[in-house]
Amino acid sequence: MKLLDKEKPIEVLYLDNHLLVVDKPGNLLTQPDDTNADNLQDRAKIYIKHKFEKKQNVFLHPIHRLDKQVSGIVIFARTSKALSRLNEQLRQKKLTKKYLAVVEGILDVKKGILKNYILHLSHIAKIVNKEQKDAKIAQLEYQVIKENQNSSLLEVDLITGRYHQIRAQLSYMGHPIVGDKKYNSSKDLKEIKLQCYEVTFDHPVTKQTLSIKVKNKISI
Repeated sequence: MKLLDKEKPIEVLYLDNHLLVVDKPGNLLTQPDDTNADNLQDRAKIYIKHKFEKKQNVFLHPIHRLDKQVSGIVIFARTSKALSRLNEQLRQKKLTKKYLAVVEGILDVKKGILKNYILHLSHIAKIVNKEQKDAKIAQLEYQVIKENQNSSLLEVDLITGRYHQIRAQLSYMGHPIVGDKKYNSSKDLKEIKLQCYEVTFDHPVTKQTLSIKVKNKISI
């Protein structure tokens, strides 16, 4: 764990002996990379270390990750048992995530399912033909919940969980996420208008169903 001079802020949405759930701001890595850049996992470890006055290393692993530019909920396991059980929920699709996305333009079809085939290239996802080697199916469900003259706010439910899926599929349909220059937005923002705003899962120990939401949703 990279040591920082002082604890950096994190927004805690849920905390117990098994889990830490936080709201990640945009323009922040979920985990460390080879650049030693600031990241949510290091911040969260320091938070736990200070809060519980831990002398030894802190066990903390994300159950899922968000792109650096994306904001919203990240679940951390505080024990190996919680990590294993939550990973199993992911595999069985019992852990669900809902997203909000502000996209450019007005959609003709206000509710639907997108089905494409995605190829994971270097730091980008490309929509390709079904016959393309290594292409994987990507499906999501969307619904328009608000509009203005230039943009639309969508709620997105993932059916599959492919690399950059939401960003690539919404761009491919002609409505890129605001600020997502990589996927053809007219704007280039460090924090794109995509947020994981709600997660639902069973607590790995108590089995209680938890539904956790961010306190401040993105909007238009």
